[in-house]
Amino acid sequence: MKQKHIAMISYHTCPLASEEGKETGGMNVYVLELSKALVAQGHKVDMFTRCSHVSNPHIVIIQPNLRLIHVKAGPSENVPKKKLIVYIPEFANAMQQFSISENSHYDVYHCHYYLSGLIGLELNKGQSVRTPLIMSFHTLALMKNLVARDELEKEEIVRITAETLLTEQVDYMIVPSVSEMNYLEYLYHAIPSKITVIPPGVDTNLFKPGDKNMAKDKIGAQKDENIILFVGRIEPLKGLDMLLYAMKVLVVKHPEIKACLWIVGGDVSQKQEAWSKQLKMLQQIREVLGITTLVKFVGQKTQHELPDYYNASEMVVMPSHYESFGMVSLEAMACGVPVITTNVAGISQLIDKTHASLITSVNNPLLLETQIKYLLTDSKSHAQISQELLSKARELDWSKVVKKIIAVYG
Repeated sequence: MKQKHIAMISYHTCPLASEEGKETGGMNVYVLELSKALVAQGHKVDMFTRCSHVSNPHIVIIQPNLRLIHVKAGPSENVPKKKLIVYIPEFANAMQQFSISENSHYDVYHCHYYLSGLIGLELNKGQSVRTPLIMSFHTLALMKNLVARDELEKEEIVRITAETLLTEQVDYMIVPSVSEMNYLEYLYHAIPSKITVIPPGVDTNLFKPGDKNMAKDKIGAQKDENIILFVGRIEPLKGLDMLLYAMKVLVVKHPEIKACLWIVGGDVSQKQEAWSKQLKMLQQIREVLGITTLVKFVGQKTQHELPDYYNASEMVVMPSHYESFGMVSLEAMACGVPVITTNVAGISQLIDKTHASLITSVNNPLLLETQIKYLLTDSKSHAQISQELLSKARELDWSKVVKKIIAVYG
């Protein structure tokens, strides 16, 4: 097998952010873990991201054949995502200059999110020999707009236009689920032959079943409390308000269960007055519902801290309005923890074949409460579901998934 030199482009967010406990999403984890898996298969990977702080080193050597390059494009500070588009030519030019200085050539550009895709197009402009351009969108603007509850949640036309352009001009698109493939075909009129469905992988050496009581000790939980866990960004799209309403119904109807909700995500290190708008709203809902003592905001955690939170929990709930896949669900499954997710999440297509009772509807707290109660009170079903989902997760270890992605690279 010929070694490939792959440029992994993650323009707007740093792949190492999740390792440092910063507010991140599944894309950060995906880019880093895919890159590590590619190196394990004998390839060489450079990850490119925008320099967002003056202290960012230009080059970070993560391991042999895997580097992170901070590219100077615009001010070395945090810039709102929607304003980053103006620095794309500068970023692409800096990437080209870096490649020249290294006397290196990339065999593949794998671009993550539409902004990175535009950089890929910029890199290929005027080139006599184009470098194959692989696109992973991670989320789609038109889908986000379909589920948006107000104008503020909607994506701008510039993103929709860019995503449409990319579906026409990239060589291949990798999507995590059949539903994402359908969205690209029907909403963006993408050519089906350019789309490959490959679910994300999971690090089963890190995410694996562990002793529940030991995990509870590590995270400071009580032995007798039944933890319902949410992990992810704190944003309207995640449907956390519905989960809070479901918790209220559960504790009123079944106080004997001793259920509590732990929310992993968001910056809660400051006083509540400094919390984000969405965190403040959830805090207000918690107070109005009278479940303040039963809902705990624990803040952002690193990838290496997360296994203890999964293993301490009875289940993970992802009540998202839209989720291209849901890597958190896959991590939980790899720990042998059941997952309840909505029917709009890509992960639901993995789970649905086995247990329809784990698939809930968007904005239906009464149904969600029933499903949570089912997992908390039927220990036999809980154990069976845990084992079956664990087996599914092990089939998606990165060492297996990466081979399918390499096949797309050609």
